[in-house]
Amino acid sequence: MFREEDLALLARPLYAFLTVAPRGGRWPAPRPVWFEVTGDGDLQMFSLPDAPKLDRLREQPRASVVVAAPPGEPEHWVAVEGPVTLHEDGGADLAVRLAGRYWDLSAPDPEHERLIEEYRAGDLVRIVLHAEKVNRFSA
Repeated sequence: MFREEDLALLARPLYAFLTVAPRGGRWPAPRPVWFEVTGDGDLQMFSLPDAPKLDRLREQPRASVVVAAPPGEPEHWVAVEGPVTLHEDGGADLAVRLAGRYWDLSAPDPEHERLIEEYRAGDLVRIVLHAEKVNRFSA
């Protein structure tokens, strides 16, 4: 489903903007999240277990994600939509792995170390977006 140039963009430590179905009377509100592409071509993220987005995903298990190249680069984005599954396992491992992708862990940083320990100790939920439709643009 993903093209080579999509995977190159998605392999970078960029934020994905996750959008879930809003509660009644509200507009969709994308949230920036860390993510990775799985070997099966899904996107996975993690969340705190009490996050409101998880309640909405339990009610309507579908979402979309947009990842874009940063300013200063030619326009390039990938948008993915599809059903979502929530998993009680693997959230902490995913969070720690993604911390290594998004943070420079070569130099000690007490705040990052504290957060990584919280990830390891927490009951993080793994969110898997199963890509059904992919839109893209590359300048």
